[in-house]
Amino acid sequence: MGGAASIGLLGAALVLTGALFDAEPLYVPGIAFIILAGSAAGWVVAGARGITVSRVVGARRALEDEPVPIDITVRAGPMMVPTGLLEDPLLSAPAPLTPGKRTTRIRINARFTRRGRKLLAGPRVVVRDPFGLASRPGSGKAPDAELLVLPRIEPVRAIPPGGDGAGIAGAGRARPHIAAEVDLDGLRQLRQGTPASRIFWPSLARGAGMMERRLRPESDTRPLVLLDPRGAAVEEDLDAAVRAAASLTVHLARAGGCALLLPGERRPVILEPTLGGWPHAHARLALIEGTMRPSLGALAGRRGPVLYVAARRMHRSPRALANAPGGGRILVVPGELAGRRPSFSVAGCHGYELSGARAAYASMVVA
Repeated sequence: MGGAASIGLLGAALVLTGALFDAEPLYVPGIAFIILAGSAAGWVVAGARGITVSRVVGARRALEDEPVPIDITVRAGPMMVPTGLLEDPLLSAPAPLTPGKRTTRIRINARFTRRGRKLLAGPRVVVRDPFGLASRPGSGKAPDAELLVLPRIEPVRAIPPGGDGAGIAGAGRARPHIAAEVDLDGLRQLRQGTPASRIFWPSLARGAGMMERRLRPESDTRPLVLLDPRGAAVEEDLDAAVRAAASLTVHLARAGGCALLLPGERRPVILEPTLGGWPHAHARLALIEGTMRPSLGALAGRRGPVLYVAARRMHRSPRALANAPGGGRILVVPGELAGRRPSFSVAGCHGYELSGARAAYASMVVA
């Protein structure tokens, strides 16, 4: 109430001066100023009492740049709200309240350009008198809210012919060829209940007894998307790598299934074409930080394609990726690498094939 207090002090000074010097003309403006200051103060005190502010956030999760409707309702107390403003961090400027209305509703379509957990501070009402001399916060304030912003999913685009390869691998049509090459993992003694299709008949013909084929788990043959968030030059590169990992995971899962290995996790998340486990994995991608370390040891046992998504622009293949025995290896980095032609682009990143030409791996239909 700084303005009202100043006016009141000025009025009191005029009245005091008039009394000291017997200057009756000073009494009228002095008393007027005191009445004006008291009226303004009483106005905002009465108007601020009993005000309630409620807020409804239209979603608990949202994609980057996706509009989130937020409805704010202001209800007056015993007295109508004379004049005032609604303050909210999501508003570019405080929104004026309509004088004389008992209920005021305001809708905000908020957009968030970066992923992560967002804390939304509660809005509040500031009541003011018509002359702007006094102001006072309303008695009610909406509680803080939390929103999780997810990395957006972007299309995977093939680069015209002339790059290092024909595209990314892991589509349903490519996966059977890869699986046929790597599923067999040796022989062992026949166990009771083994299907006839798994029996290795040549061993019986050689007199070595009944043997069965030992197969690797099917999950080892799925394309694996591995995210390495370390060493990003700028925050935009880290966000681009997270978007690329999310987009590639959805793309490959819909094409026949894939696995996603997140930093700090020892086992990958298996995703089927139905994307049943994707919402949980998507939320974890939203919270990725640049200090997290990936579990590179998990690549040692992989027999399927590996897509290494890095937040830093590597010019050499990571050692763990170079030694991976998978059906193909692709390095995905923000931007482009000088002197090399990418096979595809996604979310501001480009993919470079490192494993040479393997037909079953490179024949991928890019949406």
